[in-house]
Amino acid sequence: MFSWILALVLALVVWIAATLYLWLVRRRNNETRAGLAALAGLHWRDFSEIVRRALHDQRGWHLSTHQPEDDAGPRSDFLMRDGDGGQWMVSCKHGRAYRIGAAAVNELGAALRLAGARGGLLITEGRIEREGLAAADKQSIEILDGRRIWPVLKPYLAPELENRIVRGARHRAQRHTGIAALASLTLGLLVGLGYLSSHPSDPDPMADAMATATATAKPMRAPQGAAAAPSAGASSPASAPAAADADELTPDPATLDRYQASVSRALAQTPGITRGIWLTRMTLAVDREAEDAVVWPMICREVERYPVLRTVRVQLNPRPGIDEPVRWRQCSTI
Repeated sequence: MFSWILALVLALVVWIAATLYLWLVRRRNNETRAGLAALAGLHWRDFSEIVRRALHDQRGWHLSTHQPEDDAGPRSDFLMRDGDGGQWMVSCKHGRAYRIGAAAVNELGAALRLAGARGGLLITEGRIEREGLAAADKQSIEILDGRRIWPVLKPYLAPELENRIVRGARHRAQRHTGIAALASLTLGLLVGLGYLSSHPSDPDPMADAMATATATAKPMRAPQGAAAAPSAGASSPASAPAAADADELTPDPATLDRYQASVSRALAQTPGITRGIWLTRMTLAVDREAEDAVVWPMICREVERYPVLRTVRVQLNPRPGIDEPVRWRQCSTI
């Protein structure tokens, strides 16, 4: 039972961890990757227009009337004015293939200084290299690339395109969650079976305690009114056997070890039995090659030679190459 509880708990923990990863990390990554691909598929004029709308709605920026070359139409580089009247140079590098370094950032820095802008904003679906980030920090240029750009521009895509991207990421996460559940269940079964194979003969502590208490119990005292015991000088023919039985039922540890070793040696020489091993004081594990009906009388014959061992629990292990359960039996009961 413990092995299957362990397997169930392990499978549940693995499935919960996988589900959290798939929905909180993997789903967002899939959605971002699909969203960037959708943005990269837009015409550069449409991409610039989406950027303008996003900056207007989210930051309150307006398109400046003083554009480079006096062109207020859609372009990849344009000036915008914030609420305080400060100008910002916005540069759109449209495409996922961009790997922007320090040169492009320095070019934008020169352009914003020439235009008298307060700072710059570089937006791309590509990636800014480390040297480009370092150059941007020195020139008041904000970077929005790759993963950071998708949450900003997501609400400005066509609704059907946005819904298709979100649904696709969600369906993929659901499919992977089902696969994770099957994998977790398989892992739990393997762990449970592995535990059973490595612990084939776990003894029952309660049964061992009960058997030990029964075997070592003292003879009950005679009830009141019974015949008086014979005097010390009188002889009783039953007194010697009774004392011998008491000694047999409560032997000292060395004597009990000798009894058990004698039983193990006898079983090892018995046809149909491979060996007999004492797992505890009151549990004997027997490896056998013959059927139960053949070996059981021979096991009991050896065990019952010693009164203290008559009530031991005998564990019959499965025969080699035969799919059968472990069995526990007793030769005698109180």
